[in-house]
Amino acid sequence: MERYDNLSGNSPVTHFQIEDDRISVWFRGNSKPYIYPEYKTGGFHLEQLKARAISGSGLSAYITKNVKDKFIR
Repeated sequence: MERYDNLSGNSPVTHFQIEDDRISVWFRGNSKPYIYPEYKTGGFHLEQLKARAISGSGLSAYITKNVKDKFIR
């Protein structure tokens, strides 16, 4: 698990963990991650999530706009 850089300063995302076929995202106030697997998000969206997590910017907004309900817990 890595700390999310939160470059904007207002993201609810606190941590993330990248694996080949999924990304797990921890949000402020939640002890369990939201897991966004490739089979639910699709390969394009998964790569976008990974890139935003690594860059520390835009992850929560991308989730809200593109893959909001495509998680498992």
